[in-house]
Amino acid sequence: MSTYLWITLGSALGGVLRYALTRLTLDSSTNFPWGTILINVIGCFVMGFFGTFTFPGSRFEVPENIRLFVMVGLCGGFTTFSSFSLQTFDLLRTGEWSRALANVVLSVLLCLGAVALGHIVAHHSNAIFAVASNQEEEYTG
Repeated sequence: MSTYLWITLGSALGGVLRYALTRLTLDSSTNFPWGTILINVIGCFVMGFFGTFTFPGSRFEVPENIRLFVMVGLCGGFTTFSSFSLQTFDLLRTGEWSRALANVVLSVLLCLGAVALGHIVAHHSNAIFAVASNQEEEYTG
């Protein structure tokens, strides 16, 4: 049962952090969802970095509940795929096809790049090649 509590706490913290960063980026996100892209890139970097840095058996190993707190809870509550989808749909609905395409391309490429960068940065301190150690981390984060 404690695993669910860790994930719940991480999700709550991630959601609050997402809201705070969204509020900070409102002025720059009036015509394009820059705040959502930034949130997703940061979350992806944290996922790639923390997943590699704390991988089981590594020098910086942490208990599984801490990994789930960060990777499933915090990153899951912080990143905004549902917001991304709604904003992209709204851009399409209002005829902003080029902005919708730019949102999809930038989000996917920057977030994949952020996971890779996080992994690379952590890998330099920790000779681990993987990010997720089990299916819970990989598929629910």
